[in-house]
Amino acid sequence: MSSKKILVVSAHPEPRSLNGALTSFAAAHLLAAGHEVRVSDLYAMKWKASVDADDFPDDTGAGPLDVLAAHERATLAGRLTPDVAAEQEKVRWADAVILQFPMWWFSLPAILKGWVDRVFTNGFAHGPAVPPPYTEGALGGRRALLSVTIGARASAFSDRGAHGRLADLLFPVQHGVLWFTGMAPLAPFAVYGAAGLSTEAYAAAEREYGRRLDGLFTDEPVPFRSLVDDYGRDLRLLPDLGAPGATGHDLHLRETGPAGG
Repeated sequence: MSSKKILVVSAHPEPRSLNGALTSFAAAHLLAAGHEVRVSDLYAMKWKASVDADDFPDDTGAGPLDVLAAHERATLAGRLTPDVAAEQEKVRWADAVILQFPMWWFSLPAILKGWVDRVFTNGFAHGPAVPPPYTEGALGGRRALLSVTIGARASAFSDRGAHGRLADLLFPVQHGVLWFTGMAPLAPFAVYGAAGLSTEAYAAAEREYGRRLDGLFTDEPVPFRSLVDDYGRDLRLLPDLGAPGATGHDLHLRETGPAGG
C-alpha cells in the first residue's frame, strides 16, 4: 500500500494512561508501515474546548453572537483563530483521522467534543458552500476510526446489555459527525474492562488494534446511507428502503455490509 497521511487526535489528561499508550502504539505502528503521522494531544496542547466570542475577534459584537454565521464568515475569510486554523490544516492534510478517547458518560470527553465544535466549522466541514451532508462531501475521501476505551465489560454493550449497543451509543459521532461531514467511518475499535487491564489483556488489545490499523484503508466502512439517494425532501428515509424489521439507527444502514459494531 502506498504511504498515507494519518491524524491521531488524542483526548486523555494522563499521558501514561491506556489512551496514551494506544496513541503512542498507533503512531509507531503506522510510521513503521511507512505512513506519515501527526498527533494532536488535546490536553498537552491545552486545547480550548468551548466556543465563545473569543473565537471571533473580528466580529464587532454589535448584535447577538450567531455561532453558525460567525463560523462561516471567519472560515470563508480565513480569519479563524490560529489554533482552529492549524487543526483544520491537519484534517485537510490527512487521508484518515483517528479519534482516541475514553468513553466518559457514554460520550466523548468534553475536550474532544470541543475540538469537533471548534474545528468542524460551517464553511469547512458543512454548510451551503460545501457538498451536502451524509454524502462523500465536505471532508470526503477520508477514512475515520474511533478508538475508545471503556471501563465496563463488553457484554454490557451488547444488544441486550444494560448500556445498549456500542453502535447506538456512538451513532451521534459515527453518523452525526463523521459521515455527516463526508468521512467514511470504520467500525469502532474498543477496549473493554479498561480499568485495571492486565498485561496480557493489553497485549491482546494491542495485537487487535494493530490489525485494525493495518485495515484502515482496506476494511469496509460502516454502510451508512446517502442523503442524495436514500432520503426524500423531508429528510425521511424513502418508504421502499429499510431491511425487514429494521428500526432506529439500523434503518440508516444499507442492507448489505456489516452493521458497524
